[in-house]
Amino acid sequence: MVGSAILSALAGGSLIGLAAVVLMLSSGRVLGVSGIVGGLARAPAGDIAWRIAFLAGLIAGPILVPVFGGSQPAVHLAAPPALVIVAGALVGFGSRLGSGCTSGHGVCGLARGSRRSFVATATFMAVAAAIVFLTQHVFSGGVSG
Repeated sequence: MVGSAILSALAGGSLIGLAAVVLMLSSGRVLGVSGIVGGLARAPAGDIAWRIAFLAGLIAGPILVPVFGGSQPAVHLAAPPALVIVAGALVGFGSRLGSGCTSGHGVCGLARGSRRSFVATATFMAVAAAIVFLTQHVFSGGVSG
């Protein structure tokens, strides 16, 4: 089980990297999901199709995993759905405020040696670690098992 999880993570990471390289080589664009989604609202007509195709690929990928012999992991929300939606909205707001998301800064920015992306990614990781610690150890009433 652990071995297949590692292989799945490697395959997923490789595909994300491949998508970033293909997008950069084919159009000169940096792969950043928040920028791609945010750009849909104000993109010129000739700049919309690739954004929709990219997002369709993001949605279709997990759906197609069983076609290639993989299995979809069970999804378990540890928080109420409303809290998950609020958290997602905050992530979207934060990524727009920070001029990029984890994919843009963490995958492409770090690979390009961007200092701004290094600071952004370090901030993302530090805040995520703090939130996990607070929710798992401080606000939950103890260490979860």
